[in-house]
Amino acid sequence: MNEMVVGIDLGGTRLRVALLDRDLNILERHETLTEAQTGVEATTARMLSFVGETLAKLDRERVSGIGISCPGPVNPNAGLLVAPPNLPGWHNVPLVQMFQKEFGLTTYIGNDANVAALAETSRGAAQGYRHVIFITISTGIGGGILSDGRLLLGRDGLAAEVGHMSLVVGDTVTTLEKEAAGPALARKARARIEGGEKSMMTEMVDGHLEHLTGSVVGKAAVAGDPLAVEIVRRGAFIVGLGLASLLHTFNPEIIVVGGGVSNIGALLFDTMRETMEGHVIDRAYTDDLILKVAALGENVSVIGAAALALTKGGMEDVATVARKLSRGG
Repeated sequence: MNEMVVGIDLGGTRLRVALLDRDLNILERHETLTEAQTGVEATTARMLSFVGETLAKLDRERVSGIGISCPGPVNPNAGLLVAPPNLPGWHNVPLVQMFQKEFGLTTYIGNDANVAALAETSRGAAQGYRHVIFITISTGIGGGILSDGRLLLGRDGLAAEVGHMSLVVGDTVTTLEKEAAGPALARKARARIEGGEKSMMTEMVDGHLEHLTGSVVGKAAVAGDPLAVEIVRRGAFIVGLGLASLLHTFNPEIIVVGGGVSNIGALLFDTMRETMEGHVIDRAYTDDLILKVAALGENVSVIGAAALALTKGGMEDVATVARKLSRGG
């Protein structure tokens, strides 16, 4: 009986490998620095070694497969990590082929935000729902969408890049990510302070405005700093407009928000909800809509990678797979 699955999180900074049971509980977890600067060959060799050490202790027949979470863009149909901006020099790396050849286990690869959406639907804040939008707001804005229990991938697996929705701000064509991710909040705060406005953020970075980050803006906003509150509200308003467009397109039951910016809390979430409610064509889109913070923390990617394998790359219904696993099949 296939009782276990391997989940791999290949991040720009950290590499995580976990062994999970059929209910997506983590049985064993290892973490190290990615050290991508050592090159593709050296890093993938370490990944393979990491997984090999985990599988060496097991009867291989007890493992149903391997899932890999990677920064996008990813082509899951071809099994390629295409060109992640935070892994310089990685281009069309055939990770799926490498792992299947090394271990003889069916392997799936997915964009980290898509994988996180699977995780939160399988074991996290969206568990039990079938129409789900996941959005992460951090150094960038990413997203994943489940429609009727299945991951929305598109023709080449490149769908749901919600952070790159186009906007016009003033006379400039821009994107959700460029206007509302953490670096955008920091950039706007620095510009306002350099223009002469007062803020506790200046003291928070000891006057070194180059050290002012989205996290600093968020902490200052929570503390009630007027400038930080204004900047966060503006960012949340822009994200809310983007979410309103997604409501019209996908009509979800629940929106789950993760990433470092989500830690701002009520100020962010209340503004996003008010914006959505004020800009949908009918309250039917928002009356029963659930808006929640992500639940799985730093384990989201390994859990999602395992769910990716169990759902055959997100193509199988999350609920169907859960029922099958609960019967021990």
